[in-house]
Amino acid sequence: MLLIVATVVTAQAQAPIVVPQPLSMKPALGTFTLRSDTKIVASDAARNEAEKLRGYLAPATGFPLDLARRGGANTISIVLDRKLDRLGPEAYRLTVRPDRVEIRAPRPAGAFYGVQTLRQLLPTAIFRRAPVGGAAWTVPCVEIEDSPRFAWRGLHMDVSRHFMPKESVLKFLDLMALHKLNSFHWHLTDDQGWRVEIKRYPKLTQVGAWRKDTMLTYNPPTFTGKPHGGFYTQDDVREVVAYAAERHINVVPEIEMPGHAQAAIAAYPELGNTGNPLEVGTRWGVIENVFNAEDRTITFLQNVLAEVIELFPSKFIHIGGDEVPKKQWQENPAMQAKIKSLGLKDDHELQSWFVRQMDTWLSARGRRLIGWDEILEGGLAPGATVMSWRGVAGGIAAAKAGHDVVMSPTSHTYFDFYQSRDHAKEPQAIGGFLPLETVYSFEPVPAELTSEQAKHVLGAQAQHWTEYIRDPRHLEYMAYPRACALSEVVWSPKGTRNFGEFRGRLATHVERLRLLDVNFRPLDR
Repeated sequence: MLLIVATVVTAQAQAPIVVPQPLSMKPALGTFTLRSDTKIVASDAARNEAEKLRGYLAPATGFPLDLARRGGANTISIVLDRKLDRLGPEAYRLTVRPDRVEIRAPRPAGAFYGVQTLRQLLPTAIFRRAPVGGAAWTVPCVEIEDSPRFAWRGLHMDVSRHFMPKESVLKFLDLMALHKLNSFHWHLTDDQGWRVEIKRYPKLTQVGAWRKDTMLTYNPPTFTGKPHGGFYTQDDVREVVAYAAERHINVVPEIEMPGHAQAAIAAYPELGNTGNPLEVGTRWGVIENVFNAEDRTITFLQNVLAEVIELFPSKFIHIGGDEVPKKQWQENPAMQAKIKSLGLKDDHELQSWFVRQMDTWLSARGRRLIGWDEILEGGLAPGATVMSWRGVAGGIAAAKAGHDVVMSPTSHTYFDFYQSRDHAKEPQAIGGFLPLETVYSFEPVPAELTSEQAKHVLGAQAQHWTEYIRDPRHLEYMAYPRACALSEVVWSPKGTRNFGEFRGRLATHVERLRLLDVNFRPLDR
């Protein structure tokens, strides 16, 4: 009898391996077995999530599972239950019993996240793309109640320094969905490339999407000697946005201004300050060529944003605002006259005025401006949201002033940094050192904030700047498994996070990534 009791206790203690870790998970004895005659049960309101589940399960099992409206034994049911609204719009409950599986959620997003968890409860072979002979598709019995800690759970992708094909963007979104990440920050314009088609200004891509060379090393400066370029048509963008929406991911476009503007000025020189013709940038670093603040330039950029908001339904539109050298404004008589005519103190206030023009324009159209923390300089536009990258100080200041914040500090979220101090063992990176454990240790809510101020912290995201990330495989290596760690930072309860325990689960989870053909960094490297 003692032996039997001990066996039961051990079995109950073995929690399934899920990333990110759910809010509450209670393992139970027994398993549910997925068979070819198992039915997926869903109402019309939950049918989209049921179709996704069927699509996820079919390749490895070979089972063309039927969809039904009524359930019973041997079913997986997906139920939308508005009574669960109190748990949050992205919450779900997942119950696995020997005879059936049930996912209940107040909204489709929660049901979708329940589906992602169910995928991870199955054997890792479920992530294969063709049937596996002799596999037993069992799911451990468990009761899970889950909801995210933060509303903004993001990854950023810079496609300006190195263009990433649309297919790799779609794969990136699939991986975000698996990890319950819901904000894709798409950095589309910079000095070295303009990547989104704007019908009204065709030269932005005809000229601005292509550069004649690419910097290979910064010091000493060396170059590839090869041209580089590419852009997304508006139909490409629509496809990406729709694909993301199906996975409950919001796509936040970034159109940089007033700095990081050389590609646009190369296409339309009148947008600059010197009047001199420019080429699309080939060097990395902060470049002095910035937009002027003439009324016609403001109108030009608002016309660009008019097409952007038609393509992107996102509530938030990112306008950059970072690393704006003021030298050209200081040397441009027209800009000095502008400062004087507007009654501004200096060029920092001119930048704030510039940002306010965009903030007012976006607000009038039901959108919200978000920018890097430099938009705090010279006074923050009333409706602006701050993305704090130079540490968390900017985020603290913004939250204390009543502005929403997304925490994105270099110290914990810059995935273009090296993953080892031994750089010779790693692909080229921009510098820095950001190991997995440091990412996992990140706390997005600074202790300096009161509970009311902390409500302005929307969440956090990781950045992939691509000066030295030249292709999608390299991007995956920099993203994973660090993005797995970030997913727990933004989803899982703060008090339950333990790096040693996470590291143990990750050993199984990376096998899932391997089967999905992700070029993740090996854990033992």
